[in-house]
Amino acid sequence: MEFMITEYKRCFVIKANGRIDSASAQEVEKRLMDLTGTEKSIIIDMQGVDFVSSAGWWAIIRVQKELKNAHKADLILVNLQENVRDSMDLIGILPYFTIYDELIDAVASI
Repeated sequence: MEFMITEYKRCFVIKANGRIDSASAQEVEKRLMDLTGTEKSIIIDMQGVDFVSSAGWWAIIRVQKELKNAHKADLILVNLQENVRDSMDLIGILPYFTIYDELIDAVASI
């Protein structure tokens, strides 16, 4: 799992590449949690992510809860591949996330 992090005034944009599965979920969660102390929103550009396992979704959900509850910030997903969006829909978490098709729209929303 590869991350490229760019910091903006009100958010971090994470360009993710690879798979978020049981082998990488813990690392993903730790790296995202490290960013939550700044009270900035996190935007994850998932164009390069072709698979997210249930362990991966739980890691992302825990980060989202931390941002919302403790910091009044948001976790936004961008550029979801169809199979990733389908997996979210299948397990019923799609309505709980803010999702954009374009990165510029996500950054403008904050």
